[in-house]
Amino acid sequence: MKPYYDDGQITIYHGDARDILPTLQADLIISDPPYNQTDLAWDKWPDGWPAMALQALTLRGSMWCFGSMRMFLDRRDEFVGWSFAQDIVWEKHNGSNFHNDRFRRVHESIVHYYPTSTGWGCVYHSPVFTMDATKRTARRKGRPPHTGHIDGSLYTSEDGGPRLMRSVQFVKSTHGYAVHPTQKPVGVILPLLNYSCPPDGVVIDCFSGSGSTLVAAKQLGYRAIGIEADAKWIEAAIERINTPIETQTNHGVQPTRPAAQNERMF
Repeated sequence: MKPYYDDGQITIYHGDARDILPTLQADLIISDPPYNQTDLAWDKWPDGWPAMALQALTLRGSMWCFGSMRMFLDRRDEFVGWSFAQDIVWEKHNGSNFHNDRFRRVHESIVHYYPTSTGWGCVYHSPVFTMDATKRTARRKGRPPHTGHIDGSLYTSEDGGPRLMRSVQFVKSTHGYAVHPTQKPVGVILPLLNYSCPPDGVVIDCFSGSGSTLVAAKQLGYRAIGIEADAKWIEAAIERINTPIETQTNHGVQPTRPAAQNERMF
């Protein structure tokens, strides 16, 4: 099939992911499928896509899938052949509610799957660190009996520096500037790419929409393929892809690939 767009690094196909996935292969899949939780015309779950995504992966591949808890529970039978690895809670600065008698929903889940048949040992993953570990200050209150009188004092433990990225990530949503109704911020996708895509790997977004995964991949220098059924959103994605990086909004998340020594197979 001829791509709708191809600049040598980013390729976008126009059509149904279920028709196009069998022709592709990737080391990582990032997917934000319709959650099937409203009566909107576009919010319809594409039956069978997880099985086709499974067949498109290389031996070292895995998949991150956005969704709600309700979506994952309702569609758990669709993920046969996939094993659960971990999950991330994406906390937004705002939220939405369809009911006024429940807690306000300000998060979405991002679930990491790998093929059951290959096992976790084959899956590429490179732990991501943040540079926000802080020094701890403690107050010395009592006096050891063998030292005589010592006034109260403060001491600081020198343990600042990098720490393993947390599974709850606060990244502002795209409310106010999004061009797509379910557009994800680039900042929440960058760590997924850094963690799961090999340096020479290819990432596929099965429902690429306005192209957040593709924008993140371009910032990091990864090869990426998007699949989108609506040409309107492909045009929006192309415009975003070709927007200079310095003018894009990542909400404080830096588009930095991991150092070579941190890129390894487990």
